[in-house]
Amino acid sequence: MKNRLALLAAGLISFVGAAAAATTSPDAIPDIPYTRFQLPNGLTVVVHEDHKAPVVAVSIWYHVGSGDEPAGKTGFAHLFEHLMFSGSENRKGTYFQPFERAGATDMNGTTWFDRTNYFETVPTTAVDMALWMESDRMGHLLGAIGQKELDTQRGVVQNEKRQGENRPYGRVDENVLVNTFPANHPYHHDTIGSMADLDAASLADVKQWFHDYYGASNTTLVLAGDITVAQAKAKAEKYFGDIPAGPPVPRQQAWITPVQTSSRGTQHDQVAQTRIVRTWIVPQLGTDDAVQLDLATTVLGGGKTSRLYQRLVYQDKIADDVSLGISPFALASQVQLTVDVKNGVDPAKVEAAVADVWKDYLAKGPTDDELLRAKVANRAGFVRGLEKVGGFGGKAVILAEGQVYRNDPEAYKKDLERAQKATTASVLAASKTWLAKGDYTLTVLPAAPGFDPAAEDKAVVGLGDAQGRPAAVTPPAKTYTVGKSEVDRSTGVPAVDTFPDLSFPKLQRGKLKNGIEVVLAERHTVPVTQVQLLFNAGYAADQGRKLGTASFTSALLEESTKSLDSVEVARRKERLGAIVSSSCSLDNCSVGLNALNTDLTPSLALFADITRNPAFKADDIERVRGQWIAGIAQEKTEPTGLALRTLPPLLYGKDHAYGIPFTGSGTEKAIASLTADDLAAFQRDYLRPDNVRIVVAGDTTLADILPKLDAVFGDWQAPSTALPKKNIGEVAAQPRPRVFLINRTDAPQSLILAGLLAPSTKAKNALDLGIANGAFGGTFTSRLNMNLREEKRWAYGAGSMLSDAQGQRPLLFYAPVQTDKTAESAAEILKEAKAVIGPKPLTDEEIEKIRAQRVRALPGSFETTSAVLGAITGILIYDRPDDYVQTLKSRIEGVDRKDAEDALSAVIHPDALTWVIVGDLRKIEAPVRALNLGEVHVIDADGAPAKDTVPARAAKAKPAPSKK
Repeated sequence: MKNRLALLAAGLISFVGAAAAATTSPDAIPDIPYTRFQLPNGLTVVVHEDHKAPVVAVSIWYHVGSGDEPAGKTGFAHLFEHLMFSGSENRKGTYFQPFERAGATDMNGTTWFDRTNYFETVPTTAVDMALWMESDRMGHLLGAIGQKELDTQRGVVQNEKRQGENRPYGRVDENVLVNTFPANHPYHHDTIGSMADLDAASLADVKQWFHDYYGASNTTLVLAGDITVAQAKAKAEKYFGDIPAGPPVPRQQAWITPVQTSSRGTQHDQVAQTRIVRTWIVPQLGTDDAVQLDLATTVLGGGKTSRLYQRLVYQDKIADDVSLGISPFALASQVQLTVDVKNGVDPAKVEAAVADVWKDYLAKGPTDDELLRAKVANRAGFVRGLEKVGGFGGKAVILAEGQVYRNDPEAYKKDLERAQKATTASVLAASKTWLAKGDYTLTVLPAAPGFDPAAEDKAVVGLGDAQGRPAAVTPPAKTYTVGKSEVDRSTGVPAVDTFPDLSFPKLQRGKLKNGIEVVLAERHTVPVTQVQLLFNAGYAADQGRKLGTASFTSALLEESTKSLDSVEVARRKERLGAIVSSSCSLDNCSVGLNALNTDLTPSLALFADITRNPAFKADDIERVRGQWIAGIAQEKTEPTGLALRTLPPLLYGKDHAYGIPFTGSGTEKAIASLTADDLAAFQRDYLRPDNVRIVVAGDTTLADILPKLDAVFGDWQAPSTALPKKNIGEVAAQPRPRVFLINRTDAPQSLILAGLLAPSTKAKNALDLGIANGAFGGTFTSRLNMNLREEKRWAYGAGSMLSDAQGQRPLLFYAPVQTDKTAESAAEILKEAKAVIGPKPLTDEEIEKIRAQRVRALPGSFETTSAVLGAITGILIYDRPDDYVQTLKSRIEGVDRKDAEDALSAVIHPDALTWVIVGDLRKIEAPVRALNLGEVHVIDADGAPAKDTVPARAAKAKPAPSKK
């Protein structure tokens, strides 16, 4: 077994890409080569070269987060993050616009306890633009921020808070933090803060926060990708050299506050099942104990093979899901256990079983095999993230975290070394030290009708003041010599006039001896091969069967085979470091393998066994059935899930294959009645060799992979039965608009989802429609989002979405909005829909912006092997030519305004809209009826008629005014 781990380690080295240092040691730690330097003003710059794709990740981290907020100003770090996207002194308007035009990908900003970061991945030729933009808002922000900008972003953040709280279990984190950290601890409150504090934030607060924390000396800039150190140094000096260092920032000190005696609380929420959340406070990131506890939590609750999952889900059958993990932060960390209690089971029985597992583990510790599998799983998970240079993860984030939190960009190596050297004794010792201490147990119960969450919130007081908080350390004041900037900012943002060419592998085709087609794209950047079996099936194949059959069968593929039980299947995947997953979408089902080349042959053998020989054992079916039905119930408590279950049957009708919940999960009644014969019948009818194509992408060749695939799939023979047909025929537009209201009492937001039918993804004008939709509602700067988010600040985000489909696909207008603006928001959506096909059609400038964004994003869109694989599946599903990706640029550039306008006008019919609005009907029904959007129906979570709560005469009221 140790030899296998050594081989895995050796095989993972080049995961970091072409720029990784070569090594011959089998136990070597993956390397992300970097260069670090500091500008005279204190700005730290970290550079990593990776030239496999013509893109550069720009990641800028300010060492300030919600943990630095004083009393009465909770949520301020995150509010300020939003303000940083409002424009700067030398570049007014939304920050996203020049990046969209340049084809940036992975662009966003986030705030956490100890840092605020901003990031984007841009074409190599757009690095100057990106650095100009980042430096302008770092050094030249305050003149562009006024009361209007503050009020706008305050409203957006408050709607983000409402949106989070409107989700099931959305108030858990706030409760846990209040009850696990002392009142004067930096982590006592959650990052998004309180409504009252957000309301109280003033313009003076904004300016002071900027002055205190956004100086160059409190900032780290990481540039990772297609850039040299010399280029990075010159550009950093040019754009950031004149920015003031800022005052010394008091640095929070680690403060671990384990709960000395166990405590507990109860919270009610609009959830479908009881959830137990148990939390321990443990040492901060970068400590040996944090690494040991990471391994311990994997053994105890890291998946199907973990002890808690085995006991609660498999053996006792008292829980639908269980997970345990560590969240490492700079000052302290959390270990958190989450258990979804099976309906009808006493939570006390679950807690007793957890205590039993805990006691046994703390007495004996992990076994050698458990620890080995934990090491493989954790290491493989870390290294797989290294294929990307930026985004929410990737190499830029790893380097930035090390620098910001530990003054060491390669701090990750220390953690990997500690994990590699961990023993059963060391893991047990850390577990006894920290997981035998007190904890806070929160039990979340389904709320009774009429429950007021605000009333319960007042009772959540949390821990009292605690003494002994470490004093913040203020770094000694430094005198920085600010460089002279070479930038004349009066000339505006640097133009991006040239763009790198797209590099996409040529598709190669072959066949197995039984005729199965194989399509390969070679990508030799990492020693990994990805294989996907693509079946023409999907949710649409449920028609004529019990709804949810396709997805349920797919899930059961991941359980037992005829020779291996489900636990052994999971163990073998862990030992191989392989990922095998099966899933369905609307039109297709797939089974995928992500395998390390060092173990490709045995991984393929396991993959084939899972695909070809599912056992559909009774115990597996019953266990997954319970989890599945609980999942459906959860969908019905989540506004978006509820709307996506409800709207498609209304759009397509009961006779169409798409007239089903688009979650693919089916109905409780159907899932409850599924049998092994039903699953075997679906497998026989759809998951068969004459209905599959094999897609391969990664570090292999056709000559190498075909024999390996032939060995495991070449003798697979099709059944004698015919392939079933799916009814995805044309559906006429609705003759009149309709409105369906679903009650969600006390919801802090309403969810508006309105739908129309568009032509198939295969349609000749699909590209035209996609570009038009991008301008109307498919991008941040689209009309819908700019209206409801940036102008009205009634939503955290709003837009329109086109789902891919072989038949007619849905065009959905989506907006989670504050409750008191539900009717007004619906009116604005309708106004925009009417305007875009009437008096305010899309402009040449709007279309050109989306065209430019789509074309210029192409080089950065296929950085990963998974992205390449996804492109190939699209080529196969939608009958595209093999050079589809390579010719996208010319075809996108060929779309003009009239093409886009015609495509959109053919789809948007405001008088055919079907609206589903989920919210508190006591507050929204009468105003929505007064809009006269269409005939109003009140339905329940299953789509059945519910009792109308407002007299019909209310529909005759005057429409609510639409604000301009």
